[in-house]
Amino acid sequence: MEMSKKLPLRMCTGCGEMKSKKEMIRVLKTPEDEIVIDSTGKKNGRGAYICCSVSCLQKAIKTKGLERSLKVSIPKELVETLEKEMVLLESGKQENI
Repeated sequence: MEMSKKLPLRMCTGCGEMKSKKEMIRVLKTPEDEIVIDSTGKKNGRGAYICCSVSCLQKAIKTKGLERSLKVSIPKELVETLEKEMVLLESGKQENI
C-alpha cells in the first residue's frame, strides 16, 4: 500500500483561494521588520501567501489582508516595490510555460 505525499495548502490573502504552497508566492516580514518577497519559501519570519498575480496582491493590499497577516502596516512606497517585484515574477513564470 502506497502512501501519497500530502501537498501543503495555503490560502491567498488576496482572493482567499486555497492552492498548493508551490503555486503561490510568500510575502515575508523579517525579524528586522522588513517586508520582502520570499522566492525560496524558506526564509525566517512571518509569512503570508499570495497567488502569482498582481491583481491578487492589489486585492490583498486594498482589503488590508496582507497587513493583517503580517501584523504590520505597509507604507505606500513598499506597496509599489512589491508590485514591481510581482510583475517581474509574473512575467518570468509566463516565459517558463
